[in-house]
This record gives sequence, C-alpha cells and structure tokens, in this order.
Amino acid sequence: MQFLSFLTWPRAITLGRVALAGGTLAQVASLPDRTPVPLYIALFAFLVYAVALVFRSRLESGAFGLLALFVDTVFFLVLAGFWPADLLWLATFFYLFLLLEAVTFFGPVEACLVVAASTGFCLLSPGGRSLDLARTALVAGVVACLFSANKIRSDQTVTRLKARVVETEEAKVKALEDERERIASDFHDGPLQSFISLQMRLDILRRLLERDISSGIEDLRQLQTLAQSQVSDLRAFLNSMRPAEIDTTNLMASARRTAERFQKESGIPVTFLGVNSQIALKRETSGEVLQMLREALNNVQKHSGATRVAVAVDKTDRGLEVSIDDNGRGFTFSGAYSLEELELLRLGPASLKRRARALNADLVLESRPGRGAGVKFRIPL
Repeated sequence: MQFLSFLTWPRAITLGRVALAGGTLAQVASLPDRTPVPLYIALFAFLVYAVALVFRSRLESGAFGLLALFVDTVFFLVLAGFWPADLLWLATFFYLFLLLEAVTFFGPVEACLVVAASTGFCLLSPGGRSLDLARTALVAGVVACLFSANKIRSDQTVTRLKARVVETEEAKVKALEDERERIASDFHDGPLQSFISLQMRLDILRRLLERDISSGIEDLRQLQTLAQSQVSDLRAFLNSMRPAEIDTTNLMASARRTAERFQKESGIPVTFLGVNSQIALKRETSGEVLQMLREALNNVQKHSGATRVAVAVDKTDRGLEVSIDDNGRGFTFSGAYSLEELELLRLGPASLKRRARALNADLVLESRPGRGAGVKFRIPL
C-alpha cells in the first residue's frame, strides 16, 4: 500500500523518464563505433537530469514543469535527428512518453505545440529517414490532443459537480438550521408556555391547599382540565413534527387527507373545498405546502377557540392558492396584511412567514377580532 501511495502519476512519469534515459544510453553503448562522443555526453547529462528530477518534491505543472517538458522535447528531437535509423524505435517510445507527460501535466495547447514541433522537425530532417516517425508523431499527437481537450472538459464538469455538491451541502445545513429554529420557536410558543402555565397553577394550588382544602380541590379539577388541554396541544405539536404524507401526483388528495386528519384529532369540523383536477408538484414543494397547511390548522387548534374551519385549495393562472378560515377569536390586531407588512410590523406566525419566503409565495393574513381569522398563500407554479 505504501508503494501504491508513492507511485502517483507524476512519480511514475518521473521514473519512466529515468528508465528511458538509462535504456537509451545502454543502446548507444552497444554501438560504440557508430556513435559520436558528444552524443554520449548529451545522453549521460540527460540521465543525470532525469535522476535529479526523482528527488524533487513538486513534479506537477508550473514553470519548472514547462522547463522539463521543453528539455524532454529537445531530447526527443536529438533522438529523431541524429540517431541511426535502426535505433529510431527508441525515439518512438520517448515520443509516446512525451505525449503522456504533456497530457498529464498540461492542456491541449502544450500538447499541440509538442506535436507540431516534433512532426515538423521529423519532416524537415535531411534524407527523409524520419518520415515514418513523422507520421507516427502526427497520428499519435492528434489522438493525444483530442484526449487532452476531452480531459479538460471532464475536469471542468467535475469542478462544476463538486461546486453543486458544496452548494447542496450548504443548502442542506441551512435547511436543518431553519428547521431547528422553527421547531424551537414552535415549542417555545406552544408546549413550553403550557408547561410554564401548569407550573404556576401548581404553585398557586399548593398555597391554596394550605389555606382552604375545598377551594383547592375545585382548583385541582380546573387544573386537570388544563392538563388535558395541554396534552391535546402537545399531541398536535408532535403531529405537526411528523413528515407529511405526500402524494406527488396529486397534491389535492394529500391536502384533503391533512384536513380530515385534523378534524379527527381536534374534533373541530373542517369544510374542504378543492378542484377535481390533479395538481402535481415537486416533492419538496408539495411537502412545504402541506406543512404550511398543517401549521395553520395547528395554530387554529391552539389559539383560536374556533368551532368551524374552512380549507380551500385552488389552482389558478396565478399559481396554487390555499386558504384557511376559522370562526375563532382572531388575532389582537384587525385587518388584512401582506407578508411584507407582517414582517415590518412583526405580526403573525413566524413559521408560516418563514416557509412563505422559502417558497417565494404571497401570503395574506386577515384578522377579525371576535369573529375569526384567515390566512391565504399563493405559490407560483
């Protein structure tokens, strides 16, 4: 495993350069009568240079990488132009190594420059002895350039996909944080306030029992009724935390089931009005719409004291419209307010406003103190 981690592509190419340099020098040594001494010196210098590159820590592209590519190209031209014809096969091997180096460390521009220089030099060599090598250089070079261009496109695609993954992870983290904030806000406004109220009533009951047992018993009955109400509120809160049952092919059916379940659990009659046509949305959008409906109904149960609720779902040219109206106490304020006005005046349920912003939905909250309230939101399709 340590060897595999050591033998990366840059390291493999560096070791391949050493092997080619050593093999070339060995082949030259086998022909002492036909090889000039300056070529021996050049080959030995190249071998020393190749060995020295093995001990460099940075082997990838850059200014030094371009210099190495240039030196390797010059060495190939020496092989192609000044060697005996029966040893030109070594030049072919080195040319393939040169293309691999250009494609691995650089892009199509550098690869095309290497191909053009190598092919042109082989064509211009005296006597035409490098003509076969020129054809090989051209064909292999074109393939290498096309591969390098495709590699660049693939790298760009991978970069874009990585950026999307990062964006998705950030969106996931933000969604989790928003959901935690919403749950904390709902728990603070609902069950926590109920338990605080229960604690205060228990303290009052203790003091009352110390003075008058009969009055304390009566207050205990009221406290029992309050506890039952709080259990109902807590059950409604827990139900609102459960994932909504989503039918992605028909949002209308899912909304109808949500209203029916609310009526069964709360005991408050619900009138549901909806179109007969199917409404298909993305699963995420459908889930947010149903969650807003559940939260609005949950608020009716907890705060309004209503005896009737009307839910309407309709699909228009302007989008999907959902409205919830009750005949309860209403809010402390009076009138109809848009989402922007509610945020400016800091009125209305925070969780509904937050979800409306996430869906880019229009929200209108109408309060009729003593006669009920209504909330209407429109989601663009």
